[in-house]
Amino acid sequence: MPTPTSARSHPFTCGSCAVPHSKWVGRCTSCSEWNSLVEARAHGARVTPPGDAQPMSALVPDSEAIVPTGMAEADRCLGGGLVPGSVTLLGGEPGVGKSTLTMLLAAARVRAGGRVLLVSAEESSSQVRLRAERLGALLDELWLAGDASVEAIVAHVDRLQPDLLIVDSVQTVYLTSDGGAPGSVGQVRGCAQRLVTEAKARGLATLLVGHVTKDGSLAGPKLLEHVVDTVVELTGDRHHALRMLRVVKHRFGPSDETGLFEMRCDGLWSVEDPSRLFLADRATGVAGSVVLPTLEGHRPLLVEIQALVVRAAMQHPRRSPQGLDARRLALLLAVLERRADLDLSAIDVYATVVGGVQVTEPAADLPLALAVVSATTGRRLGDDTVVVGEVGLGGEVRQV
Repeated sequence: MPTPTSARSHPFTCGSCAVPHSKWVGRCTSCSEWNSLVEARAHGARVTPPGDAQPMSALVPDSEAIVPTGMAEADRCLGGGLVPGSVTLLGGEPGVGKSTLTMLLAAARVRAGGRVLLVSAEESSSQVRLRAERLGALLDELWLAGDASVEAIVAHVDRLQPDLLIVDSVQTVYLTSDGGAPGSVGQVRGCAQRLVTEAKARGLATLLVGHVTKDGSLAGPKLLEHVVDTVVELTGDRHHALRMLRVVKHRFGPSDETGLFEMRCDGLWSVEDPSRLFLADRATGVAGSVVLPTLEGHRPLLVEIQALVVRAAMQHPRRSPQGLDARRLALLLAVLERRADLDLSAIDVYATVVGGVQVTEPAADLPLALAVVSATTGRRLGDDTVVVGEVGLGGEVRQV
């Protein structure tokens, strides 16, 4: 049988960006990833009957309403809830709380009168039951399946007819028709496409849990993020209770929303007033402490920036930021030395955003600079003072 032309001319595919290559190279010419090319599998040509083109004005909008998840912060991120037939990809580092969040979402959907199928391809049924018991999610209409094959998952969906399907995780399920190992580029691509097709055909809201790489990006081919409707990331410092649910992509609403949760022993709880949580333990009358108003999505937050300066013990002083851009800190220290005559050449500078929050916007320039000046001179700012502003290389404060 002759090999399809596309497979002959492009026998290799990048596992990161899915761009085909005519020969193997060590570095992808599209995304510059190293050792990401894998051999493409030859498939027969697909013949799709042509559909009827219609004028945009004649199309009838889908009347199915958005289904609330039952968790206020999750609904804030998702534009009110999950859309029937939509596919959402949830990513996050190990231990950040992805499985806890999905269990709580499943329980909330069941309590609202729905039926949920939870597919756990990573943990045993007894392990999942222990989590459900701890979170108060032992419910009759919350069904658990431990099958890792997509064909078996589809069979469960046919039998149970759930309102919500949760797959944990998309990197561990596999297609029996594909000879690749679970987690390989071909398997992840094939599983994602099959699950998306089933979700669209059935009007089934689907939530896929995904792994992340060591640099924090979602594991697997870039196609995985393209085929789903929504991509959300659960982030947070495991040494802090705060968790942030950030929307990266959303076809049904804004893609810059953020939900805030507090991790407790009995699960994730929505945080209605995060500023109070960030400033609850703030010490008054301490030099080097400044409050900054910042935006997470469309939500304003008040966070504390702290700076500490000590005499350098080494020849080259340290600049150690946490939750801040290291290059921005170096730039501001140079501006302070040049424009404010502040000698920091033999001083170690430590700066942090309390609570594990990441602040990268230029509006943090002025509060960070004032925190360093306050820590260096010992002069305190008022406890009710809030600072915001961008600092230019000339030492001027710019509006934001």
